[in-house]
Amino acid sequence: MNQKPFSEAISKISNHLKSADIPLVEGLTYACTVLRKTFDHYDWVGFYFADFDKKILRLKAYSGNPVEHQEIPFGKGICGQVAVSNKNFVVPDVNAQDNYLACSIDVKSEIVIPLFLEGKNIGQIDIDSDKINPFSLKDEQFLEAVCALISKTYSSSLLQF
Repeated sequence: MNQKPFSEAISKISNHLKSADIPLVEGLTYACTVLRKTFDHYDWVGFYFADFDKKILRLKAYSGNPVEHQEIPFGKGICGQVAVSNKNFVVPDVNAQDNYLACSIDVKSEIVIPLFLEGKNIGQIDIDSDKINPFSLKDEQFLEAVCALISKTYSSSLLQF
């Protein structure tokens, strides 16, 4: 697999976030848009963040069609499971998952990567694809790097988010 789109996307996001004092949600939305436009198998990209008191995830930024799942309970759906497990979750075929929350009838697969701050899972990046089994280990590693970049860039803002 060609590494160039991965390195170019992370560089583009990093350079943009470092170029100015960009507010958190604006930076997250920019990252979502770059990812969705760079990779043809990323049809919807969003960032959910944990509300630990209410045990829910809240959608804070996304690129793609609007979704009805603005809040997801911990443990529910793929995102909710990642909030509890603290582990990456790659779903090659959403129809094979019992605990899946459908956002669109077009979604065929999903990848969710936790976003850690100071060792704590505070949120995640969620990507839906209209293709069956499009996500590779390279996607997983790349999205871990994106989450680490977001955490590093916005650490002080994320503590209050």
